[in-house]
Amino acid sequence: MAISNLRDIKLVIFDLDGTLVDAYPAIISSFNHTLRRLGYPGQDKLTIRRAVGWGDRNLLGPFVKAAQLDKALSIYRQDHKKALLLKSRLFPDAKKVLARLKKSGYRLAVASNRPTRFSWILIRHLGLDVYFDYVLCADKLKNMKPHPQILRRIISRFSLRPEDTLYVGDMTIDAQAGRRAKVRTVIVTTGSNTKTEIRKEHPYRIIRRIAELLEIL
Repeated sequence: MAISNLRDIKLVIFDLDGTLVDAYPAIISSFNHTLRRLGYPGQDKLTIRRAVGWGDRNLLGPFVKAAQLDKALSIYRQDHKKALLLKSRLFPDAKKVLARLKKSGYRLAVASNRPTRFSWILIRHLGLDVYFDYVLCADKLKNMKPHPQILRRIISRFSLRPEDTLYVGDMTIDAQAGRRAKVRTVIVTTGSNTKTEIRKEHPYRIIRRIAELLEIL
């Protein structure tokens, strides 16, 4: 049953990585491939997961010398094109959720800090392009999440208001972006932040699986 104060929601914006898509195996593989190519030791899975969410430049930046960052990005991106196709998958019921919302008349969009090129590789490879009305990534903007610019831009594109919108993400930065954009935000605990960390940001709801979104809308 839909919650009464969400009955006017017209637009649902989704983060991509950690929310709908489990791309962590691809990220970890490309990350360690890059470090080893440059002569650095690989990192453990948890360390890499905790660094995800701020775009690939910020992902690699703390682990390589500043003078090598552009080269690291080139290596990473070249490998990641292949790794995404081989090692990424949808979280259970993600496609069912999108299909149900689309059929119910919601406008659907993506707001991701992942670069546009790689977001579209994922979206097309996993067959999600038929569901989304708009995809916007932070490399097309001045600011990335947790800045609210990306959410505001999407809402404006549909000529809607924050109160017409629900945002679904998986990280503390998603909760922060939603709060700053004055958008009710649902956080699913399938990303790289703990439930304790997420609770501190006071999102509208916290769920364990993306399928629980259908209980809210």
